[in-house]
Amino acid sequence: MTPSRAADLAAGPDVPAAGTPARENLRPSVPTRGAVAVLLVLLAVSLVVTIGLGPATIPPGETARYLWAAVTGGRIAAEEVTTYQIIWQIRTPRVLLAALVGAGLAAVGVAIQSLVRNVLADPYVLGVSSGASVGAVAVTVAGGLGALGIYAVSAGAFVGAMAAAVLVYLAAYSRAGVTPLRLVLTGVVMSFGFQALMAVIIYFTPDSEATATMLFWSMGSFGAATWGGLPLVAGTVVIGVLVLYRHSRTLDVLTFGDEASTSLGVDPTRMRRRLFVITSLVTGAMVAVSGAVAFVGLVLPHLVRIVVGASHQRVLVVAPLAGAVFMVWVDLISRTLVAPRELPLGVITALLGVPVFLALMRRRGYLFGGR
Repeated sequence: MTPSRAADLAAGPDVPAAGTPARENLRPSVPTRGAVAVLLVLLAVSLVVTIGLGPATIPPGETARYLWAAVTGGRIAAEEVTTYQIIWQIRTPRVLLAALVGAGLAAVGVAIQSLVRNVLADPYVLGVSSGASVGAVAVTVAGGLGALGIYAVSAGAFVGAMAAAVLVYLAAYSRAGVTPLRLVLTGVVMSFGFQALMAVIIYFTPDSEATATMLFWSMGSFGAATWGGLPLVAGTVVIGVLVLYRHSRTLDVLTFGDEASTSLGVDPTRMRRRLFVITSLVTGAMVAVSGAVAFVGLVLPHLVRIVVGASHQRVLVVAPLAGAVFMVWVDLISRTLVAPRELPLGVITALLGVPVFLALMRRRGYLFGGR
């Protein structure tokens, strides 16, 4: 690497992350501030509209009035109490949870693809979701953590997710540290192991509740959203996204490999360990309340890079907003398309994500891994 090239990298120019546009297309096609402004407006409108839509449709104006009354402590007429309860107690926490999970998945997907330098990486590639499923099913079958009441299964899922993350890291660790390839391979292999363990638990405990729990955590749903569980998820996701943004320059450097990172003063092993902890905590918190939602953390980072360029400083601002908007509308489809039944979120995101990803593969000028 020439001194001039090293100086360019240290200054933080547009750099091609894993699965980013070709060099000539690295410059953003849309200004970052413009994209953020549009997404913020779109998110605000989406929240109000989707909260009002459902089996009982409520106009956006009325929905906004109920929300304003709830926030400011305003009065609601006696005949409107039922509608108000639907809006504030049932739909609002669910839609807010959808926005938080969408934002978190998009941000973590960006970080994971840089962390392991793999264009097919997503927040669940390290086995966290499979570990969460094992924890949730184990609590459902064994009846543990009963003191937590309705949050017992979610707590079990979070414990399982963190245990999976620790096991994956320890298994992938070697004298040379944790390399991207070892981390990905270990995560994939351990995922299969956790899935087998979950299947064994369900096989020897033919309980319909355990089977339903397994399906929930493998396909995703926001049906269990409550105001009580929202603050913890919100705090984890917001802090996680802010920390990842703080490391955006480092993520740029990591995409060039360990040798280039070391030459620029970045310890790749130390940073990889730090990022692994951050992404695991955020992913575990999200999986514990929503299950595993596929394709969001895989496809959205690529789409955002096309719009605003490859720099993580820009991508980690736009991707969470795009993820929030996307997931809010996915949740609406989930709960209204075949109402009163609810479609798993993973079904919808897969149906949308597969054709988009295939279109990206055929798009001229977009290179996955440089080829």
